Amino acid sequence: MKQAWVVRAERGGRLYDAFKDNSVIAIGWGDIGSLADLKTREKIAARVATTWPEWKPQAVAMSAGQLHRFRSEMKNGDRVVTYDPSRRVYLVGEVSGDYRWDPSIDADDPNVRSVTWQGEVSRDLLSVRSRNSLGAISTLFQLPPDVIEDLLRALKSHQPAKADVAASVEIAEENVFKNIQEKAVEFTKDRVHALDWSDLQELVAGLLRAMGYKTRVSPAGADRGKDIVASPDGFGFEAPRIVVEVKHRQGAIGSQAIRSFLGGRHPQDKGLYVSTGGFSKDALYEAERASIPLSLMTIDDLVEAVIQNYDRLDIETQQLLPLKRIYWPA
Repeated sequence: MKQAWVVRAERGGRLYDAFKDNSVIAIGWGDIGSLADLKTREKIAARVATTWPEWKPQAVAMSAGQLHRFRSEMKNGDRVVTYDPSRRVYLVGEVSGDYRWDPSIDADDPNVRSVTWQGEVSRDLLSVRSRNSLGAISTLFQLPPDVIEDLLRALKSHQPAKADVAASVEIAEENVFKNIQEKAVEFTKDRVHALDWSDLQELVAGLLRAMGYKTRVSPAGADRGKDIVASPDGFGFEAPRIVVEVKHRQGAIGSQAIRSFLGGRHPQDKGLYVSTGGFSKDALYEAERASIPLSLMTIDDLVEAVIQNYDRLDIETQQLLPLKRIYWPA
């Protein structure tokens, strides 16, 4: 059964003309040398890990997977697509040669397969689903059968898919933006999880400062149930006086920890309990019947609050969790 693949022509479509003129597709990771003798994913992964020992296991696995697919899983006769973002066109063809090492095409992308190109397709002729599927950012990935069928339809007819184009574009943009937002939040949560406890404590303190409070952060050691005290004056004399406990762990906080935290509070205090591992049902119940106002903040709540207040965070706090702004069509 024929499969369909997308091979990126590098950032900005740098290699698009080289692919087209030389009837090839190519990918990088050239520093590991030829893949000709590396017939399994495991052997490729071992070579990647040896070449880049500083890489994390996830990066090694991702790179090895794409190299293995290019070398061994991609077959002669499979459909292949590459993209020129400057012209917004897809080049469609069929794989016509086995894997080879050929730095003459491009020194940075020496892993090569021959291709018989069949023609170009404008992105504007494709359905919303096809455009979404073709928008993945991996160097090499597979396409669903219906997407390659849409490409071949457009290649043959030179006509757009039957749909309300304006509405389709709007829906596509909304779906892609929602997907990006969700991924951005999850990646941000990953970064927060990777912080050590002291940095997480400083992140929470920085968030409170961004919200208009002055903070005192307890040094490491016994803190009698408080890691941060936030108040308008910074000393806790002016109301509201917010006492904060920060727990950075995998497991959920239970009711006993909430009772212990509440036991050291004054009647005029307000409480904030931050837990990256979440809270048990008993802990939520304990917070609801607390003698003072008490808010429980999960990692989802923390990330949402940081994103909402990011522009007001001081430089030191932003450096704990660097985020980039992107612009999207309104």
